[in-house]
This record gives sequence, structure tokens and C-alpha cells, in this order.
Amino acid sequence: MSTDTLAGEVSEYSIYRRVVSQLMQGEEQLPSLPTITLDIRRALSDAQVPMTALVRLISRDPALSALLMKHASCALYRHSHAPKTLSEVIILLGMGEVDRITMVHSIKSLFTLHSPAHKRLFVEAWSRLVLKASTSALLARLLGHVTPQHALLASLLSEVGTLAVLSAFRDASTPPDQQLYGKLCREYSKSLGIIVLKKWAVDSEYIEVTREAGNWQCSSGPRIDLLDLVNLALYHALKERHIDVGLPPLQELAAYRKLFPPQDSIGENGELRMIVDHREDIHAIADTLR
Repeated sequence: MSTDTLAGEVSEYSIYRRVVSQLMQGEEQLPSLPTITLDIRRALSDAQVPMTALVRLISRDPALSALLMKHASCALYRHSHAPKTLSEVIILLGMGEVDRITMVHSIKSLFTLHSPAHKRLFVEAWSRLVLKASTSALLARLLGHVTPQHALLASLLSEVGTLAVLSAFRDASTPPDQQLYGKLCREYSKSLGIIVLKKWAVDSEYIEVTREAGNWQCSSGPRIDLLDLVNLALYHALKERHIDVGLPPLQELAAYRKLFPPQDSIGENGELRMIVDHREDIHAIADTLR
């Protein structure tokens, strides 16, 4: 690489860094949850809201309604008869799960950009995020302690900063290329994500998971918890997508050391056998989020 080319890349990165830094300093520029999301979440938390009113409210967002129907039929739920109406879906999933899926839908909607260059970056990022989130959900189902949807949402929220970095360039004619975008995410996504989540007033548990995601040695107790699921899922998502970030051996992860036989069994590829054996289920869950 020539000196001029290297200098050009450094200069270009400095420009992009300045844009992201400006975004972090102005909270009003950060994405806000849509009004319909806030209305639905408020209704879900009110035990007095009739089912008919809740169905009518959710039906105002056809894309969310379709996602709920799709999700109720996915690999996370074992039932003999698939629900046919939105009210049946809400009863099957429960208010808490509907709330979490509503958040997932809103996250994707907030950050979807429409220029071809932006969209390519978003699709690549979202594909990795939903793989990680689906792995978190599958692990939660297999290991217990945490509900699958709780793990799925925590996993996605922990990457909000990755998407927020991209949103900094929504008005730019030319967004960063994949390499520069990845570099910006490594530098800014965690702190930017925490700022966004605080603006959204999400539970502090999600903020702590975001803060410690990717910290392989972080451990808050002797039993598997939300952060452990997210870190195990992140580790395996990176391995599956062949992203070389200097991953340690799986046995060195604090989360792995909380597993007991046979759940701690590792295959020849250095991944948990229970994830390899359930990869089809993981991809089925991911398909409901794409």
C-alpha cells in the first residue's frame, strides 16, 4: 500500500469519526422509538386493556402483526396447532414476549436505510445480529434460567450501537465501506449503544449486558445468566461467520466454565456441540427476524 493511499484512508476515517462523534454529542439526533411502539408497549403493560383493543392497536402496524404471526410458528415454540388469529398469537406468546418482539421490530425499522450503499452495510450487520440473537434464544431454551425472548432481545439491544453508527451517515451520499464501518463500530458502537438505550429508557439489565458484551472474562455469579448467553452466542456467531477478532479458546470464556456435562461438550471445530446440533433451529429463528 502506497503512502498516499494510506494517508487517504487515515484522512477518510478521521472524517467518519468526526461524524460519529457529533452524533454522540447531540442526543436529539439519535433515533427515538416510534410512537406506535410506545403506544403498544404502554398497552401491553396495562392489565386492564381488553384483548380487542390490544389487537386493534397492534393491527395498525401490519409488518409487526405479520412478524408476530411468523414468530409464533417458529422453532422457539412447541405446539400442535399454529395460531390463526392475532389474539391467539398474543395469548400463545404472552404480553412480555409480544413486548420484546415489538422492540425487535422497531429496532430493525429504525435503522433500515434506503440507498443501495447503506442497505448493503445494514443487511450485512443485521444478518450477523440476528444470528447472534437467535443463538442466544436457542441457548436460553436449552439451558433454562432465562426466557428465550428475553435473551433474544438482550442480544439485539447489545448491538444497537452497531446500527446507530450506520445511522450517522443517513444523509451522506457515500457511507463508509465495510472495512471502515467495522473499524468505526469497534471504536464507537458500545458507548453509542449505551447512550441510545438510556434515551429509550430500557431496563438497566440490558444496558449492563451491552456494556460487558464481548468481555469474555466477565462473570456476575456461579450460574448462567443473560450476559453469559449473549457472550456465548456472540462467540459462536463470530466463529460461524469467520470473523477473525482473535477469539480465545472456548474453554477460556467465563460463561463456558458455568456449563456442566453434557452441555459443555465441545466439537472438533471448537464450538459447543449443542449449538452445532441445533444450527438448523437457530437459522429457523433467524429467518423470522430477517
